Amino acid sequence: MAGAEGRPVLLLLAVCLFGVLLLYGAGRFCAVRREPARALPPFSGGLAPAEHPASRFHVRWYPVSLVFLAFDMEMLFMYPWVRVVREMGTPAVVEMFLFLGILLAAVAYAWREGAFRWS
Repeated sequence: MAGAEGRPVLLLLAVCLFGVLLLYGAGRFCAVRREPARALPPFSGGLAPAEHPASRFHVRWYPVSLVFLAFDMEMLFMYPWVRVVREMGTPAVVEMFLFLGILLAAVAYAWREGAFRWS
């Protein structure tokens, strides 16, 4: 890049670096100095928090969240499918029922493993 063909790249790099430094400088200049937050009231519900914000969730919530994500992905794939099913015809319907069958098998497995049991 020592020749003339490398000059635009170096110029662009210099402009980007200058822009980043300018934004950091503007952020430091405009920043408001505040005291660290000590004991602020809770933001939701008006009640004092019952546990630490970084506390862990019970392990029973993880399978439930995975099942929720599976159904969420189902809806993510079904909305565009509805738009094109008429144009695609029978193969699109077969593919969607295959997808739903796989999802139903996953739900049956989760049920068998006790993912929906709370006690």
